[in-house]
Amino acid sequence: MSNKVKYNLKNVHAAKLTTEVVEGVTNYSYATPKAIPGAVSLSLDAEGDSSPFYADGIVYFRTYANNGYSGDLEIALIPEWFRTEILKELLDSNGVLVERADNTESVKFALLFEFDGDEHGIRHVLYNCAASRPSIESQTKEETIEPRTETLNLTADPREDGLVKSRTGDTTDAAIYDGWYESVYVPAAETEEETTEE
Repeated sequence: MSNKVKYNLKNVHAAKLTTEVVEGVTNYSYATPKAIPGAVSLSLDAEGDSSPFYADGIVYFRTYANNGYSGDLEIALIPEWFRTEILKELLDSNGVLVERADNTESVKFALLFEFDGDEHGIRHVLYNCAASRPSIESQTKEETIEPRTETLNLTADPREDGLVKSRTGDTTDAAIYDGWYESVYVPAAETEEETTEE
């Protein structure tokens, strides 16, 4: 059965991306996905322009560029592992997270997530994401406690081989669907170049 609607973001995971160039060929590997609990909302806009070609007094041909997505992921609280592994904050010997201005390394990762549907969940993976530092904000407690969230600004660029994203469909193999968060799914055409780190 096909879904008629989608709702409820859940099961957000991230998997660190590692690239290695061997004899001019870029190989991609992903760590085992780790959960990011407390997902509140995800909003990603498609990036890319259209370019019209005019002939005979009309738009004769039009090309579209797929430059991935950009937007925000709002979560209850960014987990410590994400801060150290992806945002590259340092955990010192006293267990304190330290942010340094000279750490400009950009760590890429795959983002996995799911929307509920009226028939079955729709599972997604974006293959080449980066996240910027979140803002710091809170407010004083009043009559009731209202939790404050944290927001990651995300970009999901195409990989060098053009791969942007995948999502489950109405006829996705049950084993692929059930194992979606065990390892990063790679399209069948790409499997010779892809490996998954355990």
